[in-house]
Amino acid sequence: MSSAGKRKTDYKSAWIFPILGLIAAATYAVFIFPNSFAPAGVGGISTMVQEALHFNAGYLNLIINIPILITAWFLVDREFVIKSALFTASFSGFLMLFRTERFLEFFQKFQYTSTNGNSNILAPVAAAVIIGSVYGFTLRKHGCTGGTDVVSFCIKHYHPEYNVAWIGFALNSVIAVVSFFVYDQKFEPVICCIIYCFVVSTVGNSVVKGAQSALKFEIVTDNPEALSKELMTELKHGVTMISAEGAYTHELKSLVICIVNKHQIADIQRIIERYPGTFTYITSVSETLGNFIKIK
Repeated sequence: MSSAGKRKTDYKSAWIFPILGLIAAATYAVFIFPNSFAPAGVGGISTMVQEALHFNAGYLNLIINIPILITAWFLVDREFVIKSALFTASFSGFLMLFRTERFLEFFQKFQYTSTNGNSNILAPVAAAVIIGSVYGFTLRKHGCTGGTDVVSFCIKHYHPEYNVAWIGFALNSVIAVVSFFVYDQKFEPVICCIIYCFVVSTVGNSVVKGAQSALKFEIVTDNPEALSKELMTELKHGVTMISAEGAYTHELKSLVICIVNKHQIADIQRIIERYPGTFTYITSVSETLGNFIKIK
């Protein structure tokens, strides 16, 4: 690959991964361990082993991840592995620390548990929102939370046709089924695991794509010059004009294309309303690259 096609290495953001590891470990201590359910990935495996055998989840999480990360070192790019390893090491270390007597007493003040059994759903939802945010930030900084995510990327390396999301879903489905037997053959932990996985995925995708998403307006108009000038002046975004022809009337029109930030939708609608006979439709843009400015 040419140097122009290579991704620029950036280790300046590596400092954030130990902090994210701390946040994730605290979330496990407050929401997951006290509520007897297994989350997704290697963290879920470690949680179930801790529940069944009383073996510290932090140690097992590290033991499982070490060979995974070593394998990934030879398959995917080094920056990704180093940042993922930083998260894994800090997350595992804080899990070990938080299971000591002093920190167990400390976290008892903050642990969320259901007193009447009617709000068990809140623990996996709360945990998933936090972990999903952590997961999204690691991906945005070109890393991950280790475990099954790294496995998925390694499999993707050998089988590019495979969908990473489905690989992760298959691995996490196994964890959900096993949790039924670990937690006294109850369905609640399985349901909590499924909900947790869904919310983590949803929140993680929102964090990854939310800051990069936009709206695309495609506008059919008889006044392309005036409309384009207003759009560029008021919204501070560029505009593309394309000649168009109606299939029914064969009347010549212009198609004006403009991509704007989501909060600007009311502004662009107000501008379009000034031009009678204008037709427009809106599509969601999941990601923007290159010369696109975030207007606050």
